[in-house]
Order: sequence, then C-alpha cells, then structure tokens
Amino acid sequence: MFSFAILGGIFLNIGAYLTYKGKIYQAVIIYLFADICWLVMAYQRDDMIGSIFIIIGTFFGLLAYLKMRVGAMSKNLNTEKKNDI
Repeated sequence: MFSFAILGGIFLNIGAYLTYKGKIYQAVIIYLFADICWLVMAYQRDDMIGSIFIIIGTFFGLLAYLKMRVGAMSKNLNTEKKNDI
C-alpha cells in the first residue's frame, strides 16, 4: 500500500518530468496533487504547522497556475532587456 508521502513523491517526479518536457500547465496541476497528498500526510501526523506551510505553498501554486492560465505571466527567458544609458 502506498503512503501519502510516497504518492506525493511520485507526483513530484511526474511533475518534474513534465516540467522538463516543457508542459508547465500540466506540471503545476500534478504538483498541486502532490501538495494535497502531503497535506493529508501532515494532517494524519497531527503536524499542524507543516499543514499550514503546505496550505500556503499550495495556495501560491494555485495562484501561479491561474496567472499562467489567463496569460498574465510574462516570459522573459528568450527576450533581452536593452537598457540604453
């Protein structure tokens, strides 16, 4: 039987692979599933401080996904800013 820690780790590896392949939207969704697994694990172990940090991280991950989804996040990997002084 898989524990939530193992399941979250598997989701983390899948998300990392999707990120490597350039499928960022799908990777963020998989990362959110990993966060949910770790949240359940922390709750089962009565780790409330850990649960709070996981909830905050999941919230920021969800915000990043929504920001990417509506196109509000700018890509600057291939663009150069030219500052003429």
